[in-house]
Amino acid sequence: MWLICILPGMMNLAWDCVLVLFFVSQRHLFLLNRLKEIEMKSSDVTGACNTPVVYSTDSKHFSGSCISKSLFSEVNICHFLLNICGGPSGGDRGMAMNRKEIQHGSWILIKGTIRFLFMVVNNLVAIPSYVLYLIVLQPLKLFNSKLFWHVEGIMFKWLLAMVSSWGWTAGYTVVEWGDDVKAITEDETMVLVNHQATGDVCTLMMCLQDKGTVVCHMMWLMEYIFKFTNFGVVSLIHGDFFIRQGKAHRDKQLILLRQHLEKYYRSRDRKWIVLFPEGGFLRKRRETSQSFAKKNNLPFLKHVTLPRKGATEVILQTLCAQHENGAVGDANGAVEKQKGLQWVVDITIAYHKAKPIDIQTWIIGYREPTVTHVHYRIYPIKDVPIESEALTRWLYQRFVEKDELLAHFYETGAFPPPKGQTTATSRAMTLDPLWLFLVQIMGFLSGYMWYNVLQYVYNCLGL
Repeated sequence: MWLICILPGMMNLAWDCVLVLFFVSQRHLFLLNRLKEIEMKSSDVTGACNTPVVYSTDSKHFSGSCISKSLFSEVNICHFLLNICGGPSGGDRGMAMNRKEIQHGSWILIKGTIRFLFMVVNNLVAIPSYVLYLIVLQPLKLFNSKLFWHVEGIMFKWLLAMVSSWGWTAGYTVVEWGDDVKAITEDETMVLVNHQATGDVCTLMMCLQDKGTVVCHMMWLMEYIFKFTNFGVVSLIHGDFFIRQGKAHRDKQLILLRQHLEKYYRSRDRKWIVLFPEGGFLRKRRETSQSFAKKNNLPFLKHVTLPRKGATEVILQTLCAQHENGAVGDANGAVEKQKGLQWVVDITIAYHKAKPIDIQTWIIGYREPTVTHVHYRIYPIKDVPIESEALTRWLYQRFVEKDELLAHFYETGAFPPPKGQTTATSRAMTLDPLWLFLVQIMGFLSGYMWYNVLQYVYNCLGL
């Protein structure tokens, strides 16, 4: 019944957002017209005193201009509000905005509103349906737990396909480089990813959709705050781990992670476990990481930050067999499937012009269509040290390589070829539009079905 109760409130919220966007678009046009008037007035003034007007967002820099301080302040305010509205405010582009630009800005607002509303409805029908299906399937869990989690994994993949479709329909696509990971999707694998923005997760959701059943059997390690988002309940049921950052929580979180892996990883037939060893976004950690590196004579990185080994070490210790040489695998250096983790996949995400995509962009689609580049490198688990200091050095080396990969990409627009080869080949990752359409139809039909079921129960109870 909670779905019926919250639906009116969510629709009111969506309508409020439409009104806000409409107000912003009207204010945008008003500000542009006002700036045009000021430009004409300032032209008359400067023509009389032969002194140029210098427009600036800094109110201190109006010397050398005959324009009044109050008028100049109004210019700065208009520029500031235009920045909030998301449109070009002048400067090197001129004070006025032509009709084509206004139409383009209006289209972005309309498209963004439609996409936002679709996302709200998508969440309202898909997430409750996922939860309700699993409630009904609880008897199956008692008799055949493996089949239950297999069905749950399929629905989890569908939900991630819906998120992928938001970016795909906005023109945000992926090109892949490096090793082909499709051959190891059924093997237990630890995935290390650089972290620049919230869009990293969405990018992974998209580029792993065509990798067999890997999404169905995946476990994520993510920031604790995501537990309280709309997708948090799905991740909680699926068995993902929410980790708190900071020294005050670090030791306790690693203990909880070990317990979580022992309890859920194999009992729910998980294969890939994804983590971001940097422990935060690049823009937030870069300065601290570089300062730490300088003090401790460690690699100075620009495009990534120094990784933290805590979660990686716990995963290796919990899911792998340890041997005297400090590596993992069997006594002969080979890796047997029943031993646990068999591979480490090092994923490097690179954005066009080093401008990451965030979740807001992914949903609203206000940024121009762009290609995100994803580089894979596979390491056999036998090559990964498990002893603490050796593991730290190994991780640092991986992120030094990531930094070099990204530096080469931002300079040339492509990742470098593997060692021993002269050319690097890329492959476009594609999603089947029909598949995405069918997933969406399934979600909406499920939402409609559950709405009618709950309404029937509600009426039968006479509430």
